[in-house]
Amino acid sequence: MKVVFAATALACLSVAHAQPLPELQSVADSVLSESGAPAASVARVTRDGARSVAVAGVRRKGAPDQVTPDDLWHLGSNTKAMTATLAARLVEAGVIDWETTLGEALSDLGLEISAEFVPVTLSDLLHHRSGLPANLGRFSTIRFLGSDESRDVQEDRLRYAEILLAQAPTQSRGAFVYSNAGYVIAALMMEQAAGRLYEILMRDEVFSPLGMESAGWGPPGEVGANDQPRGHGAGLFGGLSAQEPNEMADNPPVLNSAGRAHMTLDDVLDFLQAHLDAEDGPYLSARSWEVLHQPVGEDAYAMGWGVTPEGALGHSGSNTMWLIRARIDPVQGRAAAAVVNDGRIQQMSPVLGRALTQILEAETP
Repeated sequence: MKVVFAATALACLSVAHAQPLPELQSVADSVLSESGAPAASVARVTRDGARSVAVAGVRRKGAPDQVTPDDLWHLGSNTKAMTATLAARLVEAGVIDWETTLGEALSDLGLEISAEFVPVTLSDLLHHRSGLPANLGRFSTIRFLGSDESRDVQEDRLRYAEILLAQAPTQSRGAFVYSNAGYVIAALMMEQAAGRLYEILMRDEVFSPLGMESAGWGPPGEVGANDQPRGHGAGLFGGLSAQEPNEMADNPPVLNSAGRAHMTLDDVLDFLQAHLDAEDGPYLSARSWEVLHQPVGEDAYAMGWGVTPEGALGHSGSNTMWLIRARIDPVQGRAAAAVVNDGRIQQMSPVLGRALTQILEAETP
């Protein structure tokens, strides 16, 4: 049985639909040819709202169905910035605080929590500085396998926390350890404080207000339909193998908050534009945007974003069958994303990185 782990660290708003640009199509075509992935998509949005999405390739290797601008892409760990944005919304609503501790938020659940974890805060979790390990062990994770339809994800989060928080920390609180597990616990804290399921909170506080109507969880599409791009991983005897969107095509649903969102790239632009604008307005205050984007420590990791010395935000996400890279450049007033349905990270990542640089530096018509 294969267990997939998320790899790679690092009021309703009106949005315009992406329009294709010839220069962006050229970048998408180049990503496809350079990477060897079955399909690729690239997208850009500017601070004034001009946006474009371009696609190239096929949904499944060896099949004729072409990808379209309306297709869904798996975001992997780029979901983390969305989970952190939800936290900011709840903090502004007074539901929870950045300094709310695990001991406070989970006190009613009857969990055995190691003493070292009791003072860990929501902020610690979102900055990967909680002392939690990167993941629950492989053997323990197997018990959470299943589809989004077959699992009780709220109960799974509780059981996940029960196993995880009874263990001793792997690092001292404050040390940076990129942790999918920490984002699972953050989701549990938020849903306990709000009295609503994390997935419903995400819909109501992030996806719907920002116009991300295509957002969902897990591998996109229906088994056997070839209706959406398929994730591809290294085959048993080399090459690429397409994976049908079943329980083996992704991490368990308990990891939704750490890396299981999917959506169109146009909806990814909605999210990137909100962070690019970082407006002091009805969605979030300027102070909340500042908290979300402020890097901590030598690792310069903010809440779901790596931060460059120049203040650009970036992150990558993969579940070993897809790869997306996103970047926000406040100085140039642009944000971009590039994605492939191919999880060969070492081969794909440099190609996507070059594409982002080309997109962000290109002249805007």
